[in-house]
Amino acid sequence: MVLVKVLSYNIRSMRDDTDALARVIGACEPDLVLIQEAPRFFRWRKKLARLASATGLVVLTGGGSAAGPAILCDLRATVERTEDVLLPLTPGQHRRGFATAVVRIGGARIGVLSCHLSLQKDERYDQAGMLLDRLAGMGVEHAVAGGDLNERPTGPAFTRIADSLQDCWAISPTGAEHTWTRTEPHRRIDAVFATKGIEVVGCGVPVDLPGITETDLRAATDHLPVLATLNIPVH
Repeated sequence: MVLVKVLSYNIRSMRDDTDALARVIGACEPDLVLIQEAPRFFRWRKKLARLASATGLVVLTGGGSAAGPAILCDLRATVERTEDVLLPLTPGQHRRGFATAVVRIGGARIGVLSCHLSLQKDERYDQAGMLLDRLAGMGVEHAVAGGDLNERPTGPAFTRIADSLQDCWAISPTGAEHTWTRTEPHRRIDAVFATKGIEVVGCGVPVDLPGITETDLRAATDHLPVLATLNIPVH
């Protein structure tokens, strides 16, 4: 088994306090960061690279090319392949996409997917199905997916994913639960999921980690991050 730390974080296009954002990410010491609302427009690659550099990570894939989702990784990860996926566009809605990759960390081969689902209920439910189909087609035994689902755990899209994957917070809650809003957290709309066979050591908003302050969490972006610590089998 290999211990892997996965952070999911909606960073609101880095429009808030980017120094606070970098401190939060760095304090989590993640191997993989599943980002939503990465910069998508003017000089978006440079902005995302700057964030990665400030946190000791590298840009793996995504950003503008995936309509917002992105993946960062540390140097433990060996990249096998990446693919940015644009989802069908519903007139009047925002373009959505997935950032995906297959990596190896310490002998474990892992499929990775970052998502930001629609604000519209029916479209969101369809996108949940596309997420599961995408993971199933990656050709890996073990995979993690995470992101901003724009829905509580009782909602149909969230439930659709959780019926097939492990909802890491529900399996092993650690830290705080709610990810929205940053000032008065009262909803869990961000999550990390893992395929069966991965051991969930802990998952939640990392409020008690050394180096993380409430001031930085509130200043970094409008969501709170979700950190999952996972034991992934080696093959």
